[in-house]
Amino acid sequence: MKSTARHVAVMVTAPNLRTARKLAGAVLDARLVACANFIPGIESHYVWKGKRECTREILLMMKTTRARLRALEALVIALHPYDTPEFVTVALAAGNARYLKWITDAVAE
Repeated sequence: MKSTARHVAVMVTAPNLRTARKLAGAVLDARLVACANFIPGIESHYVWKGKRECTREILLMMKTTRARLRALEALVIALHPYDTPEFVTVALAAGNARYLKWITDAVAE
């Protein structure tokens, strides 16, 4: 196990599998993430424009480095169909050294 301050997981919700695949393909092609995992069938409850909403969505969990976050956010926001898409990050405290190196190598500019 290796400590890390440079790796993050990014969560983005999408309305459907087609959108999730489009987003994942674009960020992978741009080398902004090492991988994107799809977690289908989540149910999101939230308040939007003063009204309570409930929708089925797909959660994308993407792994990248802090250095690639701005570019990743810009591309996701540009391609996403939502007016205000979810884009939140979780810092990784530690991980398998080979896996962390793979993330770094996969997104290297």
